[in-house]
Amino acid sequence: MYIIGIYGGEAIQVTKDEEGIGNYAWHPDGNMILYSRNVAESKSEKNTKERYGAFGIEGEEYRHTHLWLLNFSSDSISLAGQYPCYPYKKDSIKPNPVVPCHKLPEAKQITEGDFSVSAFAWSPDGKTIALNRVANPLISANMTSDIYLLNPETKALTMVVNNPAGDFFNEWGPDSRSFVYGSSVTDSVSNYYKNNRLFIYDIPTGQSREVAKNIDEDKSVVDWNDAGLYLSAYAKTKRVLYKTDPASGATSLVPLELDLPSGMAFAKNSPTIAVIGRNHSALNEIYRWNPGSKPVSVTNLSAQIAAWNVPVNEIIRWKSSDGADIEGILLKPKNYDPQKKYPLLCVIHGGPTGIDLPDPMPGGVYPMAQWVEKGALILRVNYRGSAGYGEAFRSLNVRNLGVGDMWDVMSGIDYLNSRGMIDTARMGCMGWSQGGYISAFLTTNTNRFKAISVGAGISNWVTYYVNTDITPFTRQYLQATPTS
Repeated sequence: MYIIGIYGGEAIQVTKDEEGIGNYAWHPDGNMILYSRNVAESKSEKNTKERYGAFGIEGEEYRHTHLWLLNFSSDSISLAGQYPCYPYKKDSIKPNPVVPCHKLPEAKQITEGDFSVSAFAWSPDGKTIALNRVANPLISANMTSDIYLLNPETKALTMVVNNPAGDFFNEWGPDSRSFVYGSSVTDSVSNYYKNNRLFIYDIPTGQSREVAKNIDEDKSVVDWNDAGLYLSAYAKTKRVLYKTDPASGATSLVPLELDLPSGMAFAKNSPTIAVIGRNHSALNEIYRWNPGSKPVSVTNLSAQIAAWNVPVNEIIRWKSSDGADIEGILLKPKNYDPQKKYPLLCVIHGGPTGIDLPDPMPGGVYPMAQWVEKGALILRVNYRGSAGYGEAFRSLNVRNLGVGDMWDVMSGIDYLNSRGMIDTARMGCMGWSQGGYISAFLTTNTNRFKAISVGAGISNWVTYYVNTDITPFTRQYLQATPTS
């Protein structure tokens, strides 16, 4: 870990851990740094490697992640290693000094045991650390996550939330007496596609209460300050901001004149909020915003593409084969001619709970902007299961994975064809991850495409199930295992 002054200068090393560090968190007073890292390799592990060479046992190949606390002083850090120490006067004439008078401070481990810490945060008063405790650092262990409170002075751990399914700390309340957390409570069989649930835990009473139940979508915690608990969620192809009253749990929409706010920082001593976000036709900018007024842009990054031949994004809607309402993003060239039929490329997002959004410079794996400039239309389908359209919509491809998704893609193509926009003899399809699986499904279930590209898609459910570390995904969406 290094620190650097906000006005520039050279970065100064703060830690020197052979294992490297994971995440970190400043103490509110700025005099301590809490960080996570893997524990060192044990003597037994070293002996095993020396005797048998490198090998791994599935589900056991890990080292626990724990917390270390580092006392911080900028003076001691900046002086570390600069001046040599001479125990005796005669030592000063030696060519190699003995040891530096100042060393980097040594961090002390404050959690230990047969578990891992996956996330952590200081309380605003700096007296308590909230953490997620899991059985091990593997992805599948997230469903074992419980929430503990840690006293950094005594190292005492107190379990406060331990539902049968995973519990995940999100944000402290401003008074350090409560916090908000996410949990699927007892649900470990449908939490992948159902709405997440948020709760406020009150430390003095030890009670939890659910909040924001009226938001039919996955919710993200933005901030909790004296004005309230702020949340965000997708609403179709936009992202919206909510404010929740921590006492009553009532949630209201906060008007914000941006289609896609993506990050916020609340000023400590004023109502001003810094926002990263954009409208559908622009790039991300930084805005200064006071709720109730229009956000004021303090950057103008979109100016760099003002003269570019960027695609025109159109949100289109149609009915799928089973009557489901589907949305998609259609990319057209600026000089689009409605009298002409264009070749079509379908680019399918992953997830399945991902989402495609209007974007003047869509990128990633595929050079979509360049393809549109060369004269193609691109259809990006928010097929069933996509985020932004509510829990019922995200559940439509359970026990229907690939099949219903194919209906949504092909019905979108039929819709464009009915408008006379595309040349159906010149069509291609591609996608990555779940989009790759849908592309593979289309390869074997339709002959309407000239070419299909499968990016990291599932081609065999059995090998996928036994070779990945997210087997709950398979069980939840198929409602079975490949062998049952």
